Amino acid sequence: MKGTFVKLAIVIVFFFSCRKAEQKNNPSVDKEVFVSAVDISSFPEIVKSDPTFFDLKGNPKDFLVILKECGVNTIRLRLWVNPPGENSSFEQVKEFAKALQLKGFKICLSVHYSDTWADPGNQRTPEHWQGLSFSSLKDSVYHYTKSIMTQIKPDYIQIGNEINTGFLHPFGHINNNYSGFIELLKSATLAVREDSSDCKIIIHFAGLRGLDWFFNQVKTIDYDIIGLSYYPIWHGKSLAELKLNMQQLGDLYKKKILIAETAYPFTLAWNDWTNNIVGLSDQLILPEYPALPEGQRNFIHHIKKIVEESPTGLGFCYWGGELIAWKGKQATNGSPWENQALFDFNNLALPVLEVFKEE
Repeated sequence: MKGTFVKLAIVIVFFFSCRKAEQKNNPSVDKEVFVSAVDISSFPEIVKSDPTFFDLKGNPKDFLVILKECGVNTIRLRLWVNPPGENSSFEQVKEFAKALQLKGFKICLSVHYSDTWADPGNQRTPEHWQGLSFSSLKDSVYHYTKSIMTQIKPDYIQIGNEINTGFLHPFGHINNNYSGFIELLKSATLAVREDSSDCKIIIHFAGLRGLDWFFNQVKTIDYDIIGLSYYPIWHGKSLAELKLNMQQLGDLYKKKILIAETAYPFTLAWNDWTNNIVGLSDQLILPEYPALPEGQRNFIHHIKKIVEESPTGLGFCYWGGELIAWKGKQATNGSPWENQALFDFNNLALPVLEVFKEE
């Protein structure tokens, strides 16, 4: 009998030793893989100008290969319902997403439920959905979301983009029509759940003000991940406040948290004649993070550290990593973001890309 217990003990020790080794070598075992993402929604347009990109060693290389080698594992793409051109259209996003999936990237869709940019100040209902009854609008949201799930098959899906004030205004205005807002959200999430048990649903909020109030408003919604936008220019310069808010949200709502959008400049200069969104020193966090390549790198390193140290932190997504001055140095309608891209003015990969692969 004693020998039997000894053998059993050896088997148990061996099992758990193998289990620990498996967890160490395969992060998907009992642990969700950290999301190291980049939003490159404009890349299908940019690539038409045939730019040459260079990796961290200065070698010319395919843009997506550079991202992959630097540890990017997820690509975020915006999706507009019926835009005036092909950019961010259903067919373009569908085609691009499939190409990215074949290269091993996971796909996070930022579904705007609009024909154009959606954010806290702009949540315009798509043109061909305007004038519908509320019942018909709900039906349109359901079937549109169902089409996304069956044809694009994302790994993560945002139901709306920065929906601080709701989405699909006026029917889905969070203050003026709260019940409509909730019903429209539920119509979209139902379409996701019916199609997939694996796709994670994100509810996306911009900034650090009003977080508790907002996520209390959506507590009846079936979703998985809290998505936050954090840019110092708009959302305050305190990374300590960001960290505290993440910890409090995790404690209150027991949800994974993704920094769905963030970015930082590597210079205050410009590479075309289009006004940049960040161009002044008072828009920076100084002296800690100057507008230099190392300042950009250190800012994102700190963001990643905050997420990693948060009990429910899931990952982060760098917005506009592809937005070089692709229309040329004289363009007045070019990139307002080239000084915050992941590549410098010569399309050389910046040190910030090292952060995506850091352990």
